Amino acid sequence: MSKTARALRPRSTEAEKLLWSRLRGRRPEGIKFKRQVPIANYIVDFVALDLKFIVEVDGGQHQIRAAADAERTRILQEWGYHVVRLWNNDVLGNIDGVLEAILQELQLVR
Repeated sequence: MSKTARALRPRSTEAEKLLWSRLRGRRPEGIKFKRQVPIANYIVDFVALDLKFIVEVDGGQHQIRAAADAERTRILQEWGYHVVRLWNNDVLGNIDGVLEAILQELQLVR
């Protein structure tokens, strides 16, 4: 699965690239995020492993996959992860607001 995760990195969406540019290098409050990491038979978009905190960025296709996404979130939560789901258009249109929302969610797990 790590080969699959590695292969996905160059094919990130524009929203994922933008968010990664703001998460990488311990930018939000010194928290280390990784991208495209295999967890529980899934590859999550971004994760702060130390905090068990996952950020998923969803595009329009996720509207028709809502049940599968809910199941994925449920399983990741069973593994002890706090999962935040964001929409591509929110990331692209309001990156500062998205980062603020992530920081607020991080307060719940610290």
